[in-house]
Amino acid sequence: MSHSEEIQQRIIELEVEHRDLDVVINALVKDLNHDELQLRRLKKRKLQLKDHITLLKMQMMPDVPA
Repeated sequence: MSHSEEIQQRIIELEVEHRDLDVVINALVKDLNHDELQLRRLKKRKLQLKDHITLLKMQMMPDVPA
């Protein structure tokens, strides 16, 4: 597997985890007795995933001369 294929596979894995977190977060928000700390941690993890996905996608783009 080439380096770019490995990056693409990792992006897919992170996007799946990101979507899964979105489902969990939405379910927690609907629950009136949800744990605020847990909700904040999940949202923080979701943001970290988004940032990591963005960085990996930037690695996939070829350098364009200015």
